Amino acid sequence: MSRADATTGFSTAHERAVAAARARLAALPADAPVRLHKRTSNLFRFRDGAGGLEVDGLDRVLHVDPERRTADVGGMTTYEDLVAATLPHGLMPLVVPQLKTITLGGAVVGLGIESTSFRDGLPHESVLAADVLTGAGEIVRATPDNDAADLHAGLANSYGTLGYAVALTIELAPVRPFVALRHLRFPDATSMAEATARITAERAYDGEPVDFLDGTVFSAGEQYLTLGRQVDSAPYLSDYTGQGIYYRSVQQRSSDFLSIHDYLWRWDTDWFWCSRALGVQHPLVRRVWPARYRRSDVYRRLVALDRRYGLSERIQVRATGASGVEPIIQDVEVPVEHLAEFLDFFHREIGISPVWVCPLQLRGDRTWPLYPLEPHRTYVNVGFWSDALLRPGMARDHHNRLIERKLMELDGHKSLYSTASYTREEFDALYGGAAYRALKARYDPAGRLPDLYTKCVTNS
Repeated sequence: MSRADATTGFSTAHERAVAAARARLAALPADAPVRLHKRTSNLFRFRDGAGGLEVDGLDRVLHVDPERRTADVGGMTTYEDLVAATLPHGLMPLVVPQLKTITLGGAVVGLGIESTSFRDGLPHESVLAADVLTGAGEIVRATPDNDAADLHAGLANSYGTLGYAVALTIELAPVRPFVALRHLRFPDATSMAEATARITAERAYDGEPVDFLDGTVFSAGEQYLTLGRQVDSAPYLSDYTGQGIYYRSVQQRSSDFLSIHDYLWRWDTDWFWCSRALGVQHPLVRRVWPARYRRSDVYRRLVALDRRYGLSERIQVRATGASGVEPIIQDVEVPVEHLAEFLDFFHREIGISPVWVCPLQLRGDRTWPLYPLEPHRTYVNVGFWSDALLRPGMARDHHNRLIERKLMELDGHKSLYSTASYTREEFDALYGGAAYRALKARYDPAGRLPDLYTKCVTNS
């Protein structure tokens, strides 16, 4: 079969899948809650799945165009599959979120991020066109300059409450086969923040270009920036899919080499460092835990089971005498000039370690109404994923609410894939309430899909 025939076949199958999804939405009772049914999820708002809309067949890479450096992709396609289709052409999506089963559509509506974000922004910024199944049951093609440009801009941070992206055309970037890494240690958050701002502005360090930039904070006195530079050859290659653990290597060596494939998925094998809670980092456990199950989606399913039955919480409460356990699973954006203050607060009041840091700057002058970061301003994503013990009298969201208040004080934002406790007024001010209501009225006038505040805060 020729490439043209293969593309046509995918296109036909994709169109059938789109028609089927549209028919299923139309067939649901008007008062039924409509939520997307997915095989995997990277959200941490656990629900029973009622009202799930099946969208089978929208998980294909439809076409990769090496000359134009674009890809046409089904909205439910995972980045694992997307990267597998683009790397053979020497190309990658401009931003590849760190977990394999994040979907392209999910990263666009839910704000994926990674170590190219200091230069290339967020995944939605490289979307040239999106075909969206709206709450009104229509397929709307949204581009930056057509009739539906407001929907194109409003998809970011909409979390499927305006519609579902069934297909997207995205930009791709050229890559080299290997990545040379430098792990730079900083004694305090202030010096790390200053270096972050400088590298983001210059896209270079010590006379060498910087293609990838993120960091790891182990404590107030031990923090690292990891600089990645694409290269055509490597003297050796490290492997962190077996007994080795990537985040530990940051502390253990000042330089390293990975294949581009292994670099893109360096965090997935151990779900950053969260696999330690499941014992997977213990050498004896690691030897017998099959490599194919050392994946973020496997760990996430185990956590979902634990949340459902509350086993680990009961154990921790019994062992410590705490009144409960509060999950603190968040990614927040802090202006780089306020990073040191935020981390000082975080070490003092929250105490989770390690913490991921990832610089971010929007690509151009365009703004995105539902997640209104300022163009040309450098932010740092701070990611932390663990639990905190609650003392008697503390509210169930005590620590998360502290974080939200500090973010508002520092002109920061946070992603909405997990716990949020904002009031409606706070939420509207932070996430473009008026713009959202206008989009909702145009693309989901009957309210078939959940409201953004209802979905992300009240979890109903």
